Amino acid sequence: MRTLSNYYGGEWIASKSENWGDVRNPATDEVIARVPFSTSAEVQAAIGHARTAFQAWRETPPVERARYLFRLKNALEDRFEEISRMIVEEEGKTIGDARGEVRRMIENVEVACGIPSLMMGYNLEDVAKGIDCIAERQPIGVFAVIGPFNFPGMVPWWFAPYAVATGNTCIIKPSEQVPCTQNLIFGIVHDVGFPPGVLNLINGAKDVVDVLLEDPGVNGICFVGSTPVARYVYRRAAEYGKRVQALGGAKNFLVVMPDAVLEHTVQALVTSCFGAAGERCLSGSVILAVGDVYKSLRDRFVEEASQIKVGYGMEEGVQMGPLISLRHKQRVLGYIQKGIEEGAKLVLDGRKVRVEGYPHGYFLGPTIFDEVTPDMTIANEEIFGPVASIIRVRDLEEALQIIRRNRYGNMACIFTQNGRWAREFKYRAECSMLGINVGIAAPMAFFTFGGIKESFFGDLKAHGRDAIEFFTDKKVVTVRWF
Repeated sequence: MRTLSNYYGGEWIASKSENWGDVRNPATDEVIARVPFSTSAEVQAAIGHARTAFQAWRETPPVERARYLFRLKNALEDRFEEISRMIVEEEGKTIGDARGEVRRMIENVEVACGIPSLMMGYNLEDVAKGIDCIAERQPIGVFAVIGPFNFPGMVPWWFAPYAVATGNTCIIKPSEQVPCTQNLIFGIVHDVGFPPGVLNLINGAKDVVDVLLEDPGVNGICFVGSTPVARYVYRRAAEYGKRVQALGGAKNFLVVMPDAVLEHTVQALVTSCFGAAGERCLSGSVILAVGDVYKSLRDRFVEEASQIKVGYGMEEGVQMGPLISLRHKQRVLGYIQKGIEEGAKLVLDGRKVRVEGYPHGYFLGPTIFDEVTPDMTIANEEIFGPVASIIRVRDLEEALQIIRRNRYGNMACIFTQNGRWAREFKYRAECSMLGINVGIAAPMAFFTFGGIKESFFGDLKAHGRDAIEFFTDKKVVTVRWF
């Protein structure tokens, strides 16, 4: 069993905390590691090292900072499979999903390697007679990244590459449920040879987060998680004068028009709703079947979902793994029961799934409700599990109104071959990430990632151009020479 340590000041530091947590393999319920809930003094030590490192790193030319990221990118490629398998072991997703996660993680490092161009400012001569004006981007200080459980590798590296590329220093606090992946990655960071204090790792739970939110040595916070916690992080960090980008929960709608190509559409819906056991902020949750497509779509969707092989994600042919924990499984089961009580028709019951050889795993099969109405709990709240709801609607207008009324605004997708319907959807759907004939509208690293309404708290979103804006301050200099 691993005993995890913190990493700051360029060294691995064993925690002196008296409070520790167990990290469990969700497929077996076996404890695979012990993670410290670091003390306030340890968090402050990590902040201190990050602050000490900031000035020298800020003065390092961007092209030299990029070279560290090039080396990191190559080192991550060399350990690609090892990182992927670690994600499966502690988070539960399939090896295919894990490899996709690691690829997206590395892509963010790749994009940040272009920082000499991305960080350029702008200027204009003769803003008035004999007076020029220059805008330059400068780093801000120390940023803390608070990661979720569902993407233990990728999500912290939505932020960290851009933070350090722009000249800031960074502290990553992984989810206490899945800290092993970042522990492995920081071994790679150490081997790459970043200057001490530039990249730091601190383990823990809410107490650690609160120190990061309140300590004046931290200039900004990056968070991904549930909406209640995102709101808390945003309010608390902003109260202490920090920059904040807090990505929250989601309820993602998938609109299927009568002219959709069902063969491709159904496969996309199944992947969207049940990939990664539905534990993604971009997972499809509610299918809005428009008009006459309803019956054939429902029948084919249920049939396809019923064929999904559930099991341990490392095994050949497995398409869906367990949920993250027994507690979370019980939460999802509560939503299924709520759907039944509110009158929805359970047409595929994932509670019946049993995985041979893994009697203690947190498995739940694909679950589908039909005859759902927009006012039902399962049609409005984030379930974060393999539960899909089907709502029959008259037309695109009704579908758009359902999307508009929902308090979340992360992602929505439409399936159609009609350009007018697609444009109307793109123009009016109140979400920040949209898909047309794709079920998971995940932006690439060079575009921004984040929602609206209660899916996002802040102004500037993750990666893409927003990352450069978030991690830098624009200093404007007005110049006149006599």
